[in-house]
Amino acid sequence: MSKLGNLGARLHRGEVGYDFVGNRKIWYGISILITITAIVGLAVRGLNMGIEFQGGAVFNTPKTSVSVAQAQEYAEEASGHDAIVQKLGSGDDATLRIQVAGIDTAEADKVSAELANKLGVAEKDVTGELVGPSWGEQIANKAWQGLGIFLILVVIYLAIAFEWRMALAAFVALIHDITITVGIYALVGFEVTPGTVIGLLTILGYSLYDTVVVFDSLKEQTKDITKQTRWTYSDIANRSINSTLVRSVNTTVVALLPVAGLLFIGGGFLGAGMLNDISLSLFVGLAAGAYSSIFIATPLVADLKEREPQMKALKKRVLAKRAQAGAHGESPDDAPVTDEPLGDEPDDAAPAVVGPRNQPASRGRGRGRPSGKRR
Repeated sequence: MSKLGNLGARLHRGEVGYDFVGNRKIWYGISILITITAIVGLAVRGLNMGIEFQGGAVFNTPKTSVSVAQAQEYAEEASGHDAIVQKLGSGDDATLRIQVAGIDTAEADKVSAELANKLGVAEKDVTGELVGPSWGEQIANKAWQGLGIFLILVVIYLAIAFEWRMALAAFVALIHDITITVGIYALVGFEVTPGTVIGLLTILGYSLYDTVVVFDSLKEQTKDITKQTRWTYSDIANRSINSTLVRSVNTTVVALLPVAGLLFIGGGFLGAGMLNDISLSLFVGLAAGAYSSIFIATPLVADLKEREPQMKALKKRVLAKRAQAGAHGESPDDAPVTDEPLGDEPDDAAPAVVGPRNQPASRGRGRGRPSGKRR
């Protein structure tokens, strides 16, 4: 078995583990700090909306050795508006994609002619395409509608399949992931395109999947939690995170690898704009989703659950038992992460006596048989 597989088995059995729930205030503080930074960045800098949302023109040039900075300068001088230039390909075979927002058909023809002149190519080789803002607005409106319906259905399903506390925690984790992803776009200045919106909607499902895996384990292990006095709800919640930790990490890494390939190879080297837009939001969102499922969702469920009177009483009994065991110098069997099922036997159950089964004696069996050789 590999080292990672051995670690996963030990985590599942409870031989090792990290107290995620016990240190939840640290993770809450980190998440709050990141979220505030994202919101401030969004409020101060705003989003760099793509041409699909603003309207304008997109120009594609033939092969040219002109740099991106030079082409951007030429486009801004010709149009009088900000321009975004992407280099597609590499070397002398590279072509340029130039976006200029806020121009109409007449201005687009003028800009196309001036670009051809300054780039040293034929005017007919510079192709232009006008993009209206209405299309981007329709995409954005549909995305908001889809997001609202998705969140409502998710909360209803989780409340029915699990309980309302888990539904609330999953909802908070989803908002956390969206806020961080959008905030990074604002802080770094990444362009927001319809591909970005598609990527944002895609990460919601993945983030929810990872969270539900932990919730399912937690639900299974807390069925009869009030019938024992060895673990609190937070202990079992921590066990659920540890038992699924390697699975969550493996799933995240496997998901991030192809997305990273799309981002750095497809978008970086090949210059595929749509791939770059989708993969960038996916990459940031997948990482945020993995973080929230481990450090936010489950600890938040434990906080909400331990407000219940039953869980408060259970915690008091567990702590009293541990204190009593410590006073007698005993080693209490109170490990937060174990693999023993709950409610199967009482705490003071006597160990089973191992020995031969009681069997009725067979009459006459072996009686009168002398030892030694037969005569």
